[in-house]
Amino acid sequence: MCNLPRMRTRTPPDSLFSNAELVGLQSPGPHFHFEAALIGEGCGPVAGLDEAGRGPLAGPVVAAAVILDPDRIPDGLNDSKVLTARERARLFEDIVARADVAVASCSPAEIDRTDIRLASLAAMRRAFQALPNRACFALVDGRDVPSNLAWPARALVKGDARSLSIAAASIVAKVIRDRMMVRADIVYSGYGFSRHMGYATVEHRAAIARLGPCPLHRMSFRPLRRD
Repeated sequence: MCNLPRMRTRTPPDSLFSNAELVGLQSPGPHFHFEAALIGEGCGPVAGLDEAGRGPLAGPVVAAAVILDPDRIPDGLNDSKVLTARERARLFEDIVARADVAVASCSPAEIDRTDIRLASLAAMRRAFQALPNRACFALVDGRDVPSNLAWPARALVKGDARSLSIAAASIVAKVIRDRMMVRADIVYSGYGFSRHMGYATVEHRAAIARLGPCPLHRMSFRPLRRD
């Protein structure tokens, strides 16, 4: 059983994580040192949490939780932002075949009722709680830990570039959200969702000016917000 205290964000790392971070400096990309240190202390399984879609003007924010099998880690895991769409698609298939995976989202309406930070944390909490097998520790991308996780957690700034579990979660969240936006383009044609995925591109802004917002738009985001 894990005996580490519940960890909050922006607190000095204990020696367990300091050692993992020092070893990680020798790795050119994300590594498994954080997870291995936790597992060695009896705090496994360890889940990586990340989200996709904080910045767009439209669509949900999607979060994923991934527990990697230490003996079956897919080759090539990395921060989803540095991978091509083809690489993400290939790795997505490997991750769901070899790891425990859960996905959750928050709708544009929920984002507007709260804010994008709280909605992102809520989606990550839901994904963590939906894992098919219980995780005993969560490594979370960013500066904040979702509330009410029921298990200890640690936030890692730029965690998708430091932890393989978080990198895997970033890939799953990105692929699922992109697929959702491709389908949204069929329902709400004319906005080009399958091309820009809801981000504030010139094409997207021009479509909003021409068609007005649709139910997928985040009305609390500028330039949609009316103060």
